[in-house]
Amino acid sequence: MDAMDGRVPGAAMFKAACPDCRGRFELAASALRLAIGGSRRTTFYSFTCPDCGSAVRKPAGERIVELLTGGGVRTLRLHSTV
Repeated sequence: MDAMDGRVPGAAMFKAACPDCRGRFELAASALRLAIGGSRRTTFYSFTCPDCGSAVRKPAGERIVELLTGGGVRTLRLHSTV
C-alpha cells in the first residue's frame, strides 16, 4: 500500500493489490476502510477488489495507519469489551 498523488487536488489515491486475482490498481480514500484495534492482529484495512469483487482485508502497521488516516480514509476504532 503506497500513497500516491491524487489526480484531483486534495484527493488521495492509494496503490493496492488483490491477493485473489492478483490485480493491481489505485483506490480513492473513500474505497478503503481502516479498523484500529488493541493489537496488530486487530488493526487492518479493507476494500473490495474492483477487478474481481473479492472482499480484501490486510494488516495495517503503524506506517500504513499513518498513510491511510492522513489520506482521509474512514477509520473505525475497535474497543475491547473487557
